[in-house]
Amino acid sequence: MHLYLRRPTRKDMNLPSEFISNIQNTFREDGYAFLEALPASIEKASARWNLTDLQPSPTLSYNFVAFARVSQGMDVVLKMGVPNREFLSEMEALRLFNGEGACKLLDYDEENYWMLLERLNPGVMLATLENDEEATHIAAEVMKRIWRPVDMASASLLANSQKETSHQQHTSTGTQAAGLQNFIQLTDWFDGLQRLRQQFSGGTGPLNEKLVQRVERSVSGFFMENQNPVLMHGDFHHYNILSSERGWLIIDPKGVIGPAGYEVGPFLMNPWGELINKTEIQQVTKRRIYILHEHLGFERERIREWGLVHAVLSAWWGIEEKTGWEYSMAVAEMLANLY
Repeated sequence: MHLYLRRPTRKDMNLPSEFISNIQNTFREDGYAFLEALPASIEKASARWNLTDLQPSPTLSYNFVAFARVSQGMDVVLKMGVPNREFLSEMEALRLFNGEGACKLLDYDEENYWMLLERLNPGVMLATLENDEEATHIAAEVMKRIWRPVDMASASLLANSQKETSHQQHTSTGTQAAGLQNFIQLTDWFDGLQRLRQQFSGGTGPLNEKLVQRVERSVSGFFMENQNPVLMHGDFHHYNILSSERGWLIIDPKGVIGPAGYEVGPFLMNPWGELINKTEIQQVTKRRIYILHEHLGFERERIREWGLVHAVLSAWWGIEEKTGWEYSMAVAEMLANLY
């Protein structure tokens, strides 16, 4: 099946400039190659899965995402990424979640970094709810649905791999090896703070040094005491939780292994850019922390501290990726002075 009468070029696709910039700045040479090959890749994926009515998402960020329909008339989502560890980790997490609390992974091509996903309808983001307390209750329940203790996750991957030995549609030779090696370790993310020190000759650059020191101490303590790591989303926030006929479900999981408390961090600093403008931000955040405490059982001080460490980590990512650190540090300052 061909989408065009001639092979399209990247210019034909009219991709958003921000999407192009994200891909090029984040993935460098691999990103340029991905963009050049994208039109041909879409053709190949469309032919493979008999996709029609393919429409790119209006909110492209770091992956190419398009809404489409398969020959049976079912609405689906095509997701294509630059070859990278996070894409594989997401794919593996969706396999393991198997639609429980998450959108379903219908099929995939691990070699080409393609996924065919369930399209969630109506697909309204949790960020659209005006009642912040209601949104927080919903988010906490979704968190609990998707978390998997590491030993259970490993067992599930083994079972899935055994089932897939007769599955002929995916092309990877590595998917039959059970294990957790494809998932991201949260410790790897926080190793990034060492790069912060290296970049600024032992200092913290534009980031508040006292807050960075506090985060370094907290993170060290969290990992030392962690005895029961879980597989979690890793980027759990209002834009990655969508309404569906099966209830509220997550999309775009990072597939991260670490202490479950980290999951609250991204949630506490979202909706991105909007939270800090709320006139009663401290009251809103305190109420969120109390609701998360009720549902998850974590101490409120622990929830606040996980929010703080994630905000500082996010600020470093903003420096590293040249996307801005100011909002993340504003949230970090707010959390540090919350009580």
